[in-house]
Amino acid sequence: MKNIGGQAVIEGVMMKGRKGWTVAVRGPQGDIHVKKERLSELPKLLQLPVIRGFIALFHALFLGIKAIEFSANKAYEEESGENLSPLTLALTIGFSLILGIALFILLPLYLTKLLGIIFAAVDRSSFYFNLVDGIIRVLVFLLYIIAVGMWKDMRRIFEYHGAEHKVIHAYESGKGLTLENIKGNSPLHPRCGTSFLLIVMVVSIFTFSLIPQEWSFLYKFLSRIVLIPFIAGLSYEFLKLSARMKQNAVMHFLILPGLFLQRLTTREPDEAQIEVALRALEEVLIIEEPNA
Repeated sequence: MKNIGGQAVIEGVMMKGRKGWTVAVRGPQGDIHVKKERLSELPKLLQLPVIRGFIALFHALFLGIKAIEFSANKAYEEESGENLSPLTLALTIGFSLILGIALFILLPLYLTKLLGIIFAAVDRSSFYFNLVDGIIRVLVFLLYIIAVGMWKDMRRIFEYHGAEHKVIHAYESGKGLTLENIKGNSPLHPRCGTSFLLIVMVVSIFTFSLIPQEWSFLYKFLSRIVLIPFIAGLSYEFLKLSARMKQNAVMHFLILPGLFLQRLTTREPDEAQIEVALRALEEVLIIEEPNA
């Protein structure tokens, strides 16, 4: 049995294995549209620990963008009669990246600098500075998730997120992929991207504490961006380890915050949404396991 990962998209679910990926989307008329592609095997060098985490992150972003583009076109084309233009998609992605850097790197760093003026310990100690910076980053992230969760369209995506997890749980359990077997599974999963983001924030606290406290604000900001690949690589390794050792009492305790956070990014799906997630899994299994 192979590790299958996934991602919720607009009115659908993307599933990815080692050999290929698929995305299934429910159109306005109720039919399911499917897109699937094979993947080339990565060179051995790029499969080394830590390095593979950085590569996996950007590969997931690249495939996620393609999946979202397909889902947006299929979910809305029958309503508008037009596909999203590449320029519109590029501008949306560019704005999202800038917003992400501003919210989760620049804003926490600036607020921590202001707190350092009030509290001398924050200003003098690299550890305290980065601990406060990390706590603020987590709080901003939580507020962001809560805010977007109030958006009706995002709640639909959160429901597909829950459907994705339920289907993957059923596949990993080895039971038949029937609707009844799938519905009883949890919408939470230890290998979720939400948990990964929380791990990234925790790892970043310790990594950023190595940055000299006397560096200027600009250097601290730029160093945080430069260290993203290293932090992503370490976080990826911990995520894979936590998935393998989820029955271990200590590991279970460590992954609880990530599972708790997923309660904000997943919702209980309906049968139609589970059907879409199941179709995405079945299509990727045809690529991964032709006899499945």
